[in-house]
Amino acid sequence: MVRIKELLTKQQWLEAYPVMKQLRTHLDETSYVELIQQAVENEGYKLFALFEKDTIVAAVGFMPMITLYNGKFIWVCDLVTDDEHRSKGYGQQLLAYVENWSKDNGYNIVSLSSGLQRLDAHRFYEERLEYDKVSYVFLKRI
Repeated sequence: MVRIKELLTKQQWLEAYPVMKQLRTHLDETSYVELIQQAVENEGYKLFALFEKDTIVAAVGFMPMITLYNGKFIWVCDLVTDDEHRSKGYGQQLLAYVENWSKDNGYNIVSLSSGLQRLDAHRFYEERLEYDKVSYVFLKRI
C-alpha cells in the first residue's frame, strides 16, 4: 500500500533523511534538520513523503511563493526517490500530489529546477509530466 503524508516534526524529517541524503549529499543530519526548520518557519516550506507500507521511499519539499515573474506559484525545492525504488512512478505520484495541493490552495503554477547533469530527470519532467523548460537558473556563491 502506498500513501503520501506531510512530515511535520523533527522526528519525521529525520525519518526522511536517508532518502533526502541521496539528493542533498552535502547535508549531514544536523544541517538538514536546521535548514528544514528555518524553511518551515520563514518560507512556508512543506515536506511530504511517499510511503511504501511503513517505509519512506520518496520525498518532495516545496514552498508557496509569489514573484513578479510567476505571480502566485509553488516552487518544488526537493524531489527524490530512493535508488532502490526508482521507476515505480513515485516521483510522478508526488508531483501529481503537489499539483493537486497547488490547485486546492489557489496556486496555478508549479515550477522546479534540475541540475544540468540530470538528463534523465529532464526527460522525465518534459516528456512524461509535460513540464516546459522556460529558463536557466544561475547561481553565484559569495
